[in-house]
Amino acid sequence: MKQVNASRRGLLFGAAAVSAGAFLTGCTSNETDDEKTAANEQPAADDKPGKPVTIGYAGPQADHGWLNAINDNAKKRAEKYSDVTLEVTEGSNDTAQQIGQIETLINKKVDVLVVLPADGKALTQVGLKAMRAGIPVVNLDRIFNSPQAYRCWIGGDNYGMGLNAAHYIGEKLKDKPNARVIELAGLDNLELTKQRTQGFDDGLKNYPNIKKVARQAAEFTVESGQAKMAQLLQAQSRFDALWNHDDDQGVGALRAIEQAGRDDFLMVGGAGALSAFEAIKADRGVLKATVLYPPTMAASAIDLARALGQGKGIGGLAEFEIPSTVTCYSAVVDKDNVDQYMSTGFK
Repeated sequence: MKQVNASRRGLLFGAAAVSAGAFLTGCTSNETDDEKTAANEQPAADDKPGKPVTIGYAGPQADHGWLNAINDNAKKRAEKYSDVTLEVTEGSNDTAQQIGQIETLINKKVDVLVVLPADGKALTQVGLKAMRAGIPVVNLDRIFNSPQAYRCWIGGDNYGMGLNAAHYIGEKLKDKPNARVIELAGLDNLELTKQRTQGFDDGLKNYPNIKKVARQAAEFTVESGQAKMAQLLQAQSRFDALWNHDDDQGVGALRAIEQAGRDDFLMVGGAGALSAFEAIKADRGVLKATVLYPPTMAASAIDLARALGQGKGIGGLAEFEIPSTVTCYSAVVDKDNVDQYMSTGFK
């Protein structure tokens, strides 16, 4: 199934598809165009004001650049619509506190919930509670344990990040004999880190001339990125490419690279930080590209919640309902397309 790309463009614009039967009826009927539209088409969400919708939003504590961008994207998207009221909880990484916040939104009888859980497993029950209360849930990124706990899941593609990073590096090094690459991963106890590494390893299998010679796990922080990159540089006197899972820890990695005076390899980052975009555009260092894990998914989650609240579908799709799953595409941003993505970069 073709994935819906939620990373860059609005999900919910355009006319809904008309079935073949409706088309034939229209050809032989004396109905007006408006009457035919009302009879034969499921309305698709668009920018025009519609039924008022109150969306409850329970997001994370903004203790990381990407998480802060998630919250900002949700709030700014809601402000775009005059028919949307956004009830925002104070961001929390404490599961008990977030459960309490979501229960408060349920008691307020919001029309739709958008939840990025601090812990998907731990918050599954409160997602189920909302759904049983007749409040559809848009589960953002960190997934609940049960599909019954949400109406729609939207999130990033961790495996795709690794896969696309490998393809970018592979194409750059495909003509180089005995090419060597290294990997600066994130927290190894997170499933997303394992998925990013698996995608990278699988992608490299397409390039038999390339060997991954080292991997080091950092902690998604500037400090850990600098420390772990320094260790990699000391252990590996020669390599041709580096894939770093996260642009925040990449700031530290770049410091270590500069301190070591190394410029004999190319670097690919991950997530889509503004600092990475600016470095790629300047093209004066080793960082040549970054693979997106787009925080704009939160804006698209608001779009989906609004469509749910108004009983509408997505323009351009034949289905009358929004999808149950939307996976954002992990696009590679390099100097050729960085201007296109600059406005999405997070600090």
